Amino acid sequence: MSEHIEAALVLADGAVFRGIALGAASDTWGEVVFNTSMTGYQEMLTDPSYAGQILVLTYPLIGNYGIDPPIDESRQIQVRGLVVRSECDSPSHPRGGMRLHDYLASAGIPGIAGIDTRAITRRIRHEGVMMGMIVPVDEVEAAQRQLSELPDYDTQDFISVGTDEPYSWYDGGPQALVNGHGEPGPHIVVLDEGLKFNILRNLRRRGCQVTAMPPNSGVEDILSVNPNGVLLSPGPGDPQLRELQVQTATSLIGKLPIMGICMGHQVLGRSFGADTFKLKFGHRGGNHPVLEVPTGRIAITAQNHGYAVDPDGLSADVDVTHINLHDQTVEGLAHRNEPVFSIQYHAEASPGPLDNGHLFDRFLDLIGEAQGD
Repeated sequence: MSEHIEAALVLADGAVFRGIALGAASDTWGEVVFNTSMTGYQEMLTDPSYAGQILVLTYPLIGNYGIDPPIDESRQIQVRGLVVRSECDSPSHPRGGMRLHDYLASAGIPGIAGIDTRAITRRIRHEGVMMGMIVPVDEVEAAQRQLSELPDYDTQDFISVGTDEPYSWYDGGPQALVNGHGEPGPHIVVLDEGLKFNILRNLRRRGCQVTAMPPNSGVEDILSVNPNGVLLSPGPGDPQLRELQVQTATSLIGKLPIMGICMGHQVLGRSFGADTFKLKFGHRGGNHPVLEVPTGRIAITAQNHGYAVDPDGLSADVDVTHINLHDQTVEGLAHRNEPVFSIQYHAEASPGPLDNGHLFDRFLDLIGEAQGD
């Protein structure tokens, strides 16, 4: 930690939590959210769905197994700030492992330790997510004034989190786009609205050729690379700001098999006629139970989202296939007549349980059926 320099987390409702500065010696601001997972802090830090947010981890000891670059979920740390109860400054990892403090500092991301993160979590559960700032303790009063002037999270467009240029994915990671691929297996285009690398890893593991494309790619752009299926990725922000992606998804239905995950699910929900709404404090953790309606099976899922699909406006030819057992919100949709389905949770987990990898197999089965295999 930063030589025990005092810092504070200041919330928009006036609450102040004092602790010790962690990571970069700078101020930050964002929507304050919490995640209840016990492990996977590196995956969470690099998850693009946390763009624009200050992440509070409820598990009390963070950093004990260090940092391992191969498990990054994107090219960089995505959170604006991190809040932990206690940081382990002597991690143990077979490949060495960087300290959490050094990892944050190297990316210019500030954090704060020594705070009762469960007290913050209780506050957010009661009051709802809110904007906050991490600042030196002598700037608390200034931060309280500044918070009222900052733009609300819901008004910010995070589309830039997705890739600027198309790229191919191989076992070693992202590479320059290869036209034609020349490999066996279905070709999947992933519309990158803030995808996690583990989606691409899961598809490659199943023998797919994978092309990630910018979030503003139109139907012609996507079809020009001759995909066999399209996956709409997760991503940060309010799905109400994704009008272009909704139009693209609507135009693709009937042309190719489509799978949507998280933001991709919300985009498909809107293309099916539904609206979306903001949850009070979101779903972020690795132990959310979800009911699969057609079978009655229950899966334990990894989740990271702050919005949900309102089923009232759904088209009559779309079924709700999955329901969150905590609050009964929609967790999955499927079209009755087209090879299109979506899930609100993360089949790729990271961090989280492995219960739901079979959904990638389902997607590939739909592609095989569409090709007559």
